[in-house]
Amino acid sequence: MINIPSNIINGQAVKGAEAPFSVIDPATGEGFAECSATSTAQLDEAVAAAAEAFKTWQHTPDAELKAMLHKIADKIEENAAELAEIVVREQGKPMALAQMEVGGAIAWTRYTAELEIPVKVIEDSPERLVELHRKPLGVVGSITPWNWPLMIAVWHVMPALRTGNTVVIKPSSLTPFNTLRLVELINEVVPAGVVNSMSGECGIGSAMSGHSGINKIVFTGSTPTGQKIMSNAAGNLKRLTLELGGNDAGIVLEDADLDKLAPAIFQTAFLNMGQTCAALKRLYVHESQYDELCGRLAKIASEQKVGGGLEEGVTFGPVQNEKQLALVKELVEDARKQGADVLCGGEQLPGGGYLYPPTIVAGLNNSARLVQEEQFGPVLPVIKYTDLDDVIAMANASDVGLGGSVWGTDVERARSVASQLECGTVWINNHAEVLPHCPFGGCKMSGFGVEFGEEGLLEYTSVQLMNISRG
Repeated sequence: MINIPSNIINGQAVKGAEAPFSVIDPATGEGFAECSATSTAQLDEAVAAAAEAFKTWQHTPDAELKAMLHKIADKIEENAAELAEIVVREQGKPMALAQMEVGGAIAWTRYTAELEIPVKVIEDSPERLVELHRKPLGVVGSITPWNWPLMIAVWHVMPALRTGNTVVIKPSSLTPFNTLRLVELINEVVPAGVVNSMSGECGIGSAMSGHSGINKIVFTGSTPTGQKIMSNAAGNLKRLTLELGGNDAGIVLEDADLDKLAPAIFQTAFLNMGQTCAALKRLYVHESQYDELCGRLAKIASEQKVGGGLEEGVTFGPVQNEKQLALVKELVEDARKQGADVLCGGEQLPGGGYLYPPTIVAGLNNSARLVQEEQFGPVLPVIKYTDLDDVIAMANASDVGLGGSVWGTDVERARSVASQLECGTVWINNHAEVLPHCPFGGCKMSGFGVEFGEEGLLEYTSVQLMNISRG
């Protein structure tokens, strides 16, 4: 049994003013704890606290900001076992993957701590010195999804703190506890009001995106929700970083070494049971390799041990929630009706949880719903192609453009193909790898702005040009 964390407003644990809600364990499909739900009035209190704290926090010396982020990383590390268990209970991923998420959160926090905020010299002449400085924005609102609840909270919060902003964060109601616990730990390090948390099932996120006291929203989630946030944010011209839906295509060229690539393709398609924005979602394979690669992927899938994340030896956990599971099942059934071959999996496992085995679907065309819609779950459609120009066109025939990949032995040829893909990140012989020093973001309906690295850090700042006359 986990200890239930509290919402934090102005450094104090608070009880939500709304009726609490149940948090479901996806391994069982049953509630395992009640979460406090905050009100929009409490959101006003949190924003006011963050705004008041910003008055002094924005002037914190750079060295102190770095030191505090390292202390936060220490806190996460000291509580790693607790955080990993919370991840498994509310999100469902196997314990080994939950431990990797916590480890990644620690490493990302430490990396962000050491990022420098540059001062760019525009002109240094006898007449003038012109410098471009960066200043914090104020109160940053963070709205996080349910797939990587700890990691994405860290991605949002740490650069905001590093650049001298204050934060109000609202986690998904499906996975609230990890973020609430993270905010408790952060508040052991930073002054009251610098980081505040708000949990709730509905209404809080919308109120945040329209709140006149919030200067920036960073959001990871679906494109329709991102569009609503963008509309709501117009009132005070909030800065936005939107990392939205993706339906990443991978292209396997005819010279691909399947011994090397098949395991990597499986891992990057089914990372977190396919519930990752940048996972490989649709795979195009040259006809000369098609049957062989389909068979290899089906074999790897059949070797996975599916079960609850706390069970010994489990390598593949449940879908996180009932709504997402229903979509996965619907898309697979639609593919079946269209004559596709379900090579493995394809049926929910018995029991009360949301267990669905890794599923490989072959023999379908590019117009199938399973190809055109983001499944965000443990299913990979594999589409056969013959002509390279045609497959590039199929890969680009999507409203979204988060990531893409090309797989082959001839790296220069793969580079040529990769450069034609319409996406924010393109990998060669890999997929879904995000790194703290590499900017990550999408194009088209996958959002705008980037996270990570210096470019991501500067998204939390405004520019101020300083022009010093020497005349």
